[in-house]
Amino acid sequence: MARSQLPNDLITQIISLTSPQDACRASAVSTSFRSIADSDQVWLKFLPLDRSDLILPQISPMKSLYLHLCDHGVPVSGNQNTIFSLDKKSEKKCFMIGAREMDITWGHDQRYWSWMAEPNSRFDQVARLLHVWWFYITLRTDTKMLSPKTRYAAYLVFRFNDYRKGFHQPMESRVWLESDRHGECSNVILDPPEGEARLTRERGDGWLEIETGEFYNENGDGRLLCFLKKVDSDTKEGLIVEGIQFRPKEA
Repeated sequence: MARSQLPNDLITQIISLTSPQDACRASAVSTSFRSIADSDQVWLKFLPLDRSDLILPQISPMKSLYLHLCDHGVPVSGNQNTIFSLDKKSEKKCFMIGAREMDITWGHDQRYWSWMAEPNSRFDQVARLLHVWWFYITLRTDTKMLSPKTRYAAYLVFRFNDYRKGFHQPMESRVWLESDRHGECSNVILDPPEGEARLTRERGDGWLEIETGEFYNENGDGRLLCFLKKVDSDTKEGLIVEGIQFRPKEA
């Protein structure tokens, strides 16, 4: 059947059942397809159903709003320290939780940590380490914010001051669900010595990230715990923590 014989409503329904990537491909087929593939009726289907909990900017058309969620994200209503976004590849939900939501040992003692505004941060404040011996960061959150039936990885988002110290050795990292008492521990090195492999990655927004663990979000009704720990007699200085982001685990 020729394109002109297909009702626009039917084409809209067909494209809505595909994916954002397929909708973008359809828009390149012809001018007539583009008007449908780029329509709000199509892109509303790709936006999260529970978006009433999100602080959505006044962006139109809906395709532009979808791309904004992928590229920038938006705050969650009632909690400016949580940023919701979408993963472009998988279309799954992502969340980034700011340092203010973390339990940082000595974090409220100005002798050891300070809180400051950072121009290139998504949050009002980030945590700047002055110096500690006991480095211990814990985060507890619900997995209902994430897509079910999905394997996720947790990424610490951070950077260093010009001077840093004490992060060239492995620190203990763990990410697990409360229902899984046997969550695996791993070791991460935030600032490996010269010549050693670096597992950190530049994000393109002025921050670094490193994977600290992974978990499978079965039904989105679990309680998640994350921690990073390095407790010894070495002084640790110069770290700035923005938050932890949860993204679908890449294959």
